[in-house]
Amino acid sequence: MIPNNIQSQFPILDTQVHGHPLVYLDNAATTQKPQSVIEALDDYYRTLNSNIHRGAHHLAAAATERYEAVRRQVQHLINARHSHEIVFTRGTTESINLVASSFSKRYFTGDDEVIVSGMEHHSDIVPWQLAGATLRPIPFSDEGVLDLETYEKLFSSKTRIVAVNHVSNTLGTVNPVAEIIRIAHNHGVPVLIDGAQSISHLKVDVQALGCDFYCFSGHKMYGPMGVGVMYGREEILNELPPYQGGGEMIENVTFERTTYNQLPFKFEAGTPSVGDVIGLGVAIDFMQEVGVDNIAAHEDDLLRYATEGLSRIPGVRIFGTAPQKTSVLSFLVGDAHPYDIGTLLDQLGIAVRTGHHCTQPIMDRYHIPGTVRASFAVYNTREEVEVFLKALERVLPLLG
Repeated sequence: MIPNNIQSQFPILDTQVHGHPLVYLDNAATTQKPQSVIEALDDYYRTLNSNIHRGAHHLAAAATERYEAVRRQVQHLINARHSHEIVFTRGTTESINLVASSFSKRYFTGDDEVIVSGMEHHSDIVPWQLAGATLRPIPFSDEGVLDLETYEKLFSSKTRIVAVNHVSNTLGTVNPVAEIIRIAHNHGVPVLIDGAQSISHLKVDVQALGCDFYCFSGHKMYGPMGVGVMYGREEILNELPPYQGGGEMIENVTFERTTYNQLPFKFEAGTPSVGDVIGLGVAIDFMQEVGVDNIAAHEDDLLRYATEGLSRIPGVRIFGTAPQKTSVLSFLVGDAHPYDIGTLLDQLGIAVRTGHHCTQPIMDRYHIPGTVRASFAVYNTREEVEVFLKALERVLPLLG
């Protein structure tokens, strides 16, 4: 069960927008932060601010311990074998860029292919293109279900890695990543999973999945912006060259040559965002106190309720109707432009996302310019869904 006072833990939800109470339905873009996370950030900068790992003084030691404690916390959250398989980054995008850059330097030969899904976020498309790969997309059905039969046929001697999202940020589809990983490994190909949209909705066990990399962001799981995680299996991380140079990633430097630090520090160049990492740890505490299963059940209820209500509005087209979905609802109404719908809803205090959601190939697949996207989190309610639906019915006549 979700606590009745859950909304009171999120100060921003008291905001008034254009004279209306805020109804925040843009959680796939970023979740709001509970008071405990905000206080953790404040406390760090008031009482603990220091650079970590290299200082001999009290603040440096205390900050280092808090930072490394969160690494162990993330290890347990996703059931990694070792804490040194957890690398802190600025977010999912940097995590994927790190893997694409380092992996390509180690394993690409100049004639390389990467299998991705047709529903990838741009952050899991562009880094591989920058690395010089040819992308082989897995097609998906009108409902938003990946075609695994075609997927198996995409492998060749040129296939270097498979990179797919666990959950689509536009369609809400929960992809069968365990099966995707099994098939790839049968071909001797490693797999990266973009977990940006799954980490706050599903229990993740990287050992059970068998993935080689798993990437996610703090700000989509009730934590701060500016912090993320790249999990990588120890064996493969040891084979990869560093992504950036400087700071803690070095072991020894001369003008002739440099040797690199052990894991995970080899991939953590420069001063990290220590306060944000500590805030991430508190966000994990929040999720575990509420219960990830409870969060998922609550969001699934809201998704069903909103889908049923939205389907009763004439002219609505919902994109993403896979049997396995998380709390993302993308739609259009008649010929109304998504931006116009979003702007009018904002005037009534309702925050939704409009546009292509950094998934232009999905929009091309459906021959549309974009969608309106409502996405739900632990603090949303059925009452807010009703407000959203009534507001949508109110604004549609204004669109002609």
